[in-house]
Amino acid sequence: MSALICGSVAYDTIMVFKDRFKNHILPDKVHMLSVSFLVPDMRREFGGCAGNIAYNLKLLGGDPLPMATVGKDFGPYGDWMDRHGIARRHISMIEAEFTAQAFITTDLDDNQITAFHPGAMSYAHLNGVGDADGVRIGMVSPDGRDGMVQHAAQFAEAGIPFVFDPGQGLPMFDGDDLVRFIDQASWVTVNAYEWEMLSERTGLGIAEVAAQVKALVITHGARGSEVHTRGRRIEIPPAKPSEVADPTGCGDAYRAGLLYGLEHGMDWETTGRMASLLGAIKVARSGTQNHRFDRDEFADRFAEAFGRSIGW
Repeated sequence: MSALICGSVAYDTIMVFKDRFKNHILPDKVHMLSVSFLVPDMRREFGGCAGNIAYNLKLLGGDPLPMATVGKDFGPYGDWMDRHGIARRHISMIEAEFTAQAFITTDLDDNQITAFHPGAMSYAHLNGVGDADGVRIGMVSPDGRDGMVQHAAQFAEAGIPFVFDPGQGLPMFDGDDLVRFIDQASWVTVNAYEWEMLSERTGLGIAEVAAQVKALVITHGARGSEVHTRGRRIEIPPAKPSEVADPTGCGDAYRAGLLYGLEHGMDWETTGRMASLLGAIKVARSGTQNHRFDRDEFADRFAEAFGRSIGW
């Protein structure tokens, strides 16, 4: 049985400016800004929420089935997915568009200037949950707006439990939209900032959202995470990374851990710790899909981090 992950597949072009933006932006001229930054270091990474979550879930031994729309430049990414055994039978090609991509310039203070081109992602609604067979659990993560709305409704109509992960797509929705997502979902996962936005737009508190779903998961970065379920608050401790190289994609790695635990009926104490460890492993490597481990290594890291067996 598969986990159907509806979301984006994207290229991330990451550039490093060996200076500070503030040294080149005149405060009294921001209304007529025209700047150019020399970026001798540049790399192109495979990314997007569905791609990242699928990659991490595959490392755990799961059976991810990403569903996304991509463009005419998808070839190298498709080859990457093939090499790592990630199914792409529900990756749809939009020949007239480019694959979604982010262009990120970072300075020496870790400030970022990002331009995002949605490209083929805007056609996500052309994919349908009903096109996939053998789906046991689903996830709706950041994607084209219409696609997120349709996929959530389709999961609910098909009776397939799914995780609602609005992520950076959250600003696209008003309070009524978000209430509808919560009503349809089995689980909701957000980071602390996203929770504040979701709560403000819906007028709902933690207890109210948690009462409508099986669990509400809120992450707090290096401070760990919390699971609100059945009237309980379960605190999940963070796993310490071997180093901090790049936080990009940590949330997606965490969500892959959630999916694996939910699909395999693990308790929240184990599921949350698995998700936490995945995020820590990812943060130690630059890029969102450059970390590696096998199941034995992961089990050893789990025991070392939390003083208990993972029990799989």
